[in-house]
Amino acid sequence: MPNNPAPNDFNAAVIAEFRAHQGRVGGYFEGARLLLLTTTGARSGRPHTTPLGYYPDGDGRVLVIASAAGAPRHPAWFHNLRAHPRVTVEAGVFVYEAEATVLAGEERDEAFARAVEDDEGWAAYQAKTTRVIPVVALTEIPGPPNFSTATFAEAFTGIHDGFRRELELIRREIAEKGTAGLGAQLRVNCLTFCRGMHHHHTGEDGMMFPALARQHPHLAPVLDRLGTEHQRLAALLAELEHTVSAPDADPAAVLREVERLTAEVEAHLRYEEEQLLPLLSRPATGA
Repeated sequence: MPNNPAPNDFNAAVIAEFRAHQGRVGGYFEGARLLLLTTTGARSGRPHTTPLGYYPDGDGRVLVIASAAGAPRHPAWFHNLRAHPRVTVEAGVFVYEAEATVLAGEERDEAFARAVEDDEGWAAYQAKTTRVIPVVALTEIPGPPNFSTATFAEAFTGIHDGFRRELELIRREIAEKGTAGLGAQLRVNCLTFCRGMHHHHTGEDGMMFPALARQHPHLAPVLDRLGTEHQRLAALLAELEHTVSAPDADPAAVLREVERLTAEVEAHLRYEEEQLLPLLSRPATGA
């Protein structure tokens, strides 16, 4: 979604709503992929936070576009990250440090073309200005997970809601394309979701579930069921990846697979929340 310049009071309201609802907002940004980007002022050295629409790009990075609605000058946040490429990103319940890279040449043109294919508003913005609208990649810097929530239980449900929200967006995007074809960015969105959910389940199987099994032996049947469901979902994710990667992928077939995946993901997440949230919500002492 093209990101129009906004007065500070508008930004402040969006930022507050984003943080209060783990990334879900209404109004202008409703139904959009939204993140909060905190840059360091090029002159002041002070932090500045801006809500921006973004595009998944795989490999631990996302893309943001410095359109300023086609204004003759780049937005302030772009000047800031040019001076200080280390930035902070808030995405749903996650907060992470990232390295900002301004794309150039064919890489920039290919990324911008993907955005235009997804939303022609970007082309309209480019037509309004003589400057080449920059595309910036934000690459996550590896480190331990950092959550914006007060408790792990809130982070747990926030992560789940993030998956639900992304599936909802992908379903809507495929439906809107009709028979026009998936488009390059929509393929990236699907593949990024598949890999993100696979990574999440791998983390649960390797760390969270063994820890719960040690602390709560009575959970063995629940954890066994969840592990089996992970295997089932992994097969569905692999099928979706295969279908989406085909050059002649049929949007109707992809939508059917996404809807089937959505139903099974929702059932899995609901059961996991019903069984595990009461334990995760307890004080750390287990009292």
